[in-house]
Amino acid sequence: MSCFLQQFILANSNTANPSSEAKFAELVIALIILLLVATGVALISRQFRVSYVTGLVLAGLAITELLPRRIGLDPSLIFNLFLPILVFEAAINTDISRLRSTVKPILLLAGPGVLICTGITALLLKFGLNLSWIPALLAGVILAITDTVSVIAVFKEVPVPPRLSTIVEGESLFNDGVALVLFSLILKVNSTGKLVFLDGLQELFVVIVGGILVGLALGYLSTGLLTRSDDPLSSMLLTVAVALGTFQFGQFIGVSGVVAVVVAGLIVGNLGISGNISASSRIALLSFWEYAGFGVNTFIFLLIGLEIDLITIWQTLPAVLLAIVAYQVGRLLSVYPLLWGVRWFDRPIPLRWQHVLFFGNIKGSLSMALALSLPATIPGRERLIALVFGTVLLSLVGQGLSLPWFVRQLKLSHFSEFRQQTEELQAQLMTSKAAQDELDSLLKAGVLPKSIYEEMRSTYQVKVAAAEKALRDLYNRREDEFDTNDSNRSKFDAIKRRLLLAEKGALNEAIRKRIISDEIAQNRIRNIDRQLLQLEDD
Repeated sequence: MSCFLQQFILANSNTANPSSEAKFAELVIALIILLLVATGVALISRQFRVSYVTGLVLAGLAITELLPRRIGLDPSLIFNLFLPILVFEAAINTDISRLRSTVKPILLLAGPGVLICTGITALLLKFGLNLSWIPALLAGVILAITDTVSVIAVFKEVPVPPRLSTIVEGESLFNDGVALVLFSLILKVNSTGKLVFLDGLQELFVVIVGGILVGLALGYLSTGLLTRSDDPLSSMLLTVAVALGTFQFGQFIGVSGVVAVVVAGLIVGNLGISGNISASSRIALLSFWEYAGFGVNTFIFLLIGLEIDLITIWQTLPAVLLAIVAYQVGRLLSVYPLLWGVRWFDRPIPLRWQHVLFFGNIKGSLSMALALSLPATIPGRERLIALVFGTVLLSLVGQGLSLPWFVRQLKLSHFSEFRQQTEELQAQLMTSKAAQDELDSLLKAGVLPKSIYEEMRSTYQVKVAAAEKALRDLYNRREDEFDTNDSNRSKFDAIKRRLLLAEKGALNEAIRKRIISDEIAQNRIRNIDRQLLQLEDD
């Protein structure tokens, strides 16, 4: 019997393994080529100051024939691996306090904004391209998704106010979840033939709230494990498991996996990574996730270029141009009216910021993945895929290349001498205090003897005292010594805003615990809200 098994294994290894080994070798060669191309694109884009992601797409178009085998954009790979990694990486780097201060415009854009943009885009495509309602609505949802990677890449080159950047990042965190839920609801209507409006709203509510609850549960659970282990390597494995596992668990029980990953990432980033683990573990974790996000984005945009067929795009160019006009009209009628109404219950959004939110409506990988995942029963499926692919290509190339110039023309952010001095001193103060905190933990752990600890801590204390004195002198200067046209006080207003939000959070917690009455607390909360509205945008 054992001789038979040996002969069977040898026979299979001689017949099956060569072909599988050849395929694997081709895949490795393709991977090496993609990595070399990505490196070249990074160097060239930095040299010529062009968008890195746009360069990747163009490079993918150019190297299709160089690869030993064709590599396609697999929608299941995007949904189950790439999407959770990208969403989790964005969430752990998002400050909840800043997100909370901009939550109203974010929810408007990610909620009603997506619905308005989807409806208007679908309406224009239905009558402009003579589509039936289901394909038109699916195309509307797919084109309502904004690829924020491209916009944030521009923000790294061209400085913008932090609040604007937070709105863009926050919208992207929740935009994808709402769009995916709408996408699944439309597919359900297509398969069942009916969906009552109230039932649809109820399902939408359950899916989103369920995703939030799953994210809260797994986020808090993983935070407890993270703070107990405090080991960089095991923490990396744990956070990867949380990102992928939260998404899969959410999808398994029928709630939004994307929303669950967003909430879990926010909890891990703000409670687990922020201050409850050592500095070395924190740096290792954030560096790991920065590399993971960068690597995933690199492969996604290269694969977009490899997946696009220019001949098909050229044949469908009129329909693609109409689709671009349609989703831009939908974005225009959702951004400007909704953000104009923000002034009634929150700080107004400057008009120049609204221009960036409108023009930065770039399409990306998730739109293409949704198009590829369309079931074969959808009428005109191939036409829709070609339409979305052409739209993504022109959006990435056209808007991606022109957005940096557009943001520069708006002159959104100016750095005065006063602000530069302030930020340099703040950097010195924060780094010195962080080093002192690390020294305290090393002394407590028995790594350093007390004599060396005191000597090193006194060195940092000198830096802390010097920075604090210089900052106090700057704060005491009169405002007319500086150029008041470039929001010199915005940095101070940002600090005041964090303090006021902390006060507001303490009052809400006191109400919840029945420590003080609602009447007393609400009066103070209204006073805090008035002070928040008076602060300048940061």
